[in-house]
Amino acid sequence: MSGVPRTLVISPNWIGDAVMAQPLLRLLKQACPERPIDVLAPPQVVPVWRRIQEADTIMETPFRHGALQLRERWRFARLLRHRGYRDAYVLPNTLKYGLIPWLARIPQRIGYKGETRYGMINVMHHDTPPRSMVPFYAALAGEPALLPPQDIARPALVVGGEETERICARLGIAPGRPVVAFAPGAEFGIAKRWPPAHYGALAGQVAQMVPNVQIALLGSLNDRETCEQVRMHAGAGGAAGAAVLNLAGQTSLDEAIALLARMDAVVSNDSGLLHIASALNRPVVALYGSTDPDYAPPLSEMARTVSLRLACSPCRQRECPLGHHDCMNKMSVDLVWSELAPMLQLVKLALP
Repeated sequence: MSGVPRTLVISPNWIGDAVMAQPLLRLLKQACPERPIDVLAPPQVVPVWRRIQEADTIMETPFRHGALQLRERWRFARLLRHRGYRDAYVLPNTLKYGLIPWLARIPQRIGYKGETRYGMINVMHHDTPPRSMVPFYAALAGEPALLPPQDIARPALVVGGEETERICARLGIAPGRPVVAFAPGAEFGIAKRWPPAHYGALAGQVAQMVPNVQIALLGSLNDRETCEQVRMHAGAGGAAGAAVLNLAGQTSLDEAIALLARMDAVVSNDSGLLHIASALNRPVVALYGSTDPDYAPPLSEMARTVSLRLACSPCRQRECPLGHHDCMNKMSVDLVWSELAPMLQLVKLALP
């Protein structure tokens, strides 16, 4: 056991939520610069934590998704006992994540009430009134009765320039050419997705406005078919289609983060890639349908949100419960273009 007490942070399961937790770690480091912060995170969000400079050690959770695995959690907690934790910040609201620091006998266990975790969480916060995710997590750095600081800095990730150059070279993104990224996917469900035909039409407008532009379609392997539809709607045989690169499934999340650091602008559904781009301070246009733009907005210096704010939204469902998906289908290309075009004008002016 080290002589210096440590802090444990138990990460959220979603990429965007992990990004939005970074200001909490910044506040903890500011309060105790000498105290190491360990992060316990599921494998899918570990690449995000590697880009957060306040995280000293990152450990992968060995548990299956959704399973209680009480014996495995007890064994893992025994290992944590020897690392000398003074406190633990439990960001997921589930009972099973509250178990870990309790079983590890960490003295202070900070978190929200969640699934009735009395006893497991002994410094309990309550989310009243509801607030957006960054202040929601940042509030854990203070006493439960206090409001979070009003001047919370936006989330920030760190990427090296050489790494970005290397991944761009591998994927055929030429140095010196302007690059705009589209992220047409969303892991949560189809209700968060703007139609591929709309993205394709937007690609045509981008190609017409910005000479020699490349349009990178980003996402996981599950998004490759959606991205291919975008490319086809852009006109695969024309100038706009030739500008579009379907890179879905061709990068790890680590590489996608490095790639987003190169983008001149990003258009994205409400997804992990949106919040990564925002934390890299890229100009972003964020499209919201089934989710609430006030709950998890992009926070880069140049950010625009587009939401029709229909009476039926935000429904927060994976699929439209009414079957029409109006919140995204009726979001016109012209509306999104009106937000993106001023960003691209700045890119165009900056071209040699």
